[in-house]
This record gives sequence, C-alpha cells and structure tokens, in this order.
Amino acid sequence: MQALTAEEAAQRLKSIPAWQIEQGALVRVFAFADFRAALAFVNQVGALAEDAGHHPDIDIRYNRVRLALVTHDANGLTAKDFHLASAADALV
Repeated sequence: MQALTAEEAAQRLKSIPAWQIEQGALVRVFAFADFRAALAFVNQVGALAEDAGHHPDIDIRYNRVRLALVTHDANGLTAKDFHLASAADALV
C-alpha cells in the first residue's frame, strides 16, 4: 500500500476532526470516566486492529488513551490508518 500525499491526508483528516497529524502519525487522545473504561476501549480497539491486521501505538494513562496510527510498511499514512481511526471513533 502506498503512502498518501500530505494533501490527501489533510483531505481525509476532515472526516475525522478529533484526530490530528503529529510527526507523520495520525493521533487522538480519548478520555474516559476511569481506568476500567479506558481498558475496555483499548480491548475493543485491539480487536479491531487484529481483524484489520493493522496495529496502533497505544498509550494508557489512567483514564486517557492515546492512539497513534501510521503504516510502517508504507513509511507514512495510508487509507488503513484513516479506516482504523474512524472505527475507533465509532466505539465512543
């Protein structure tokens, strides 16, 4: 899969406004009521990621979960990243 151009990524970013591009990765921080809710979300994202064969970097800090998506094989953002970001958004 080929990496998107900066213009293509910026256009796709409009469909997921809670996300931003940081250092070449698609990033969002989710906030939850507590640690259990954050873990439940991470488990759901994990299931989506396994099904897609595309795994985000996940950082959990008590009730906050930071997801960072990038397609390492393509050395950049691809449609896979935007699809998984949209799927994660749909969980909350």
